[in-house]
Amino acid sequence: MTGPVLYIGNKNYSSWSFRPWIGMRTTGIDFEEKLVPFDMAAGNPEFKAFSPTGKVPVLVDADLTVWESLAILDHVARKHPASGLWPENPADRTRAMAMSSEMASSFPALRSACPMNMRRERKPIPTTPAILADVARIQALWSHCLEASGGPFLFGAFSIADAMYAPVVNRLDVYAFETSSTVDGYMARMKALPAWREWEAEGRAEPWIVGEDEA
Repeated sequence: MTGPVLYIGNKNYSSWSFRPWIGMRTTGIDFEEKLVPFDMAAGNPEFKAFSPTGKVPVLVDADLTVWESLAILDHVARKHPASGLWPENPADRTRAMAMSSEMASSFPALRSACPMNMRRERKPIPTTPAILADVARIQALWSHCLEASGGPFLFGAFSIADAMYAPVVNRLDVYAFETSSTVDGYMARMKALPAWREWEAEGRAEPWIVGEDEA
């Protein structure tokens, strides 16, 4: 029997692919990676061959197909409880799910104006009150968690919450948002993860350019 296969898009741009990939890689969950690139605004028609939504990421685990980043992470966390992807403390596990769900459903202004881009030159862009409100909310979430847990990650050990917010670390960095010292330290620890460095290096080396993601 073969192991799970994670279908992803471009490592430079695909924030949703980055989430389950860094979660699984950081916690040592084995998987086969299959990268299907997109270089067009509508993605890639080839995604339909393996994705029920025509989007990435998708995890194929034996006869089960899982789409959506948070669902993939939850699936592998339940299958591999020793990974620690969900915090052990029940209250923290609930908070981590709430934070992860908020990431999946919220912050539209930041996500629209500031696409994830691993090779972008660090520089600011014009902001709006909506973008700044999203950034403020994210920093408040991170700061509260880090104060409560003592770090080094949001709930102490690396968890699904960190994986879900990983693309935001890139956004706050490359778009040069003003951040607190607490947030700066957290971002530095995330970017120092071996999995982060692997993904970033491979993303920077990709040949594909997607104009709409070059803010």
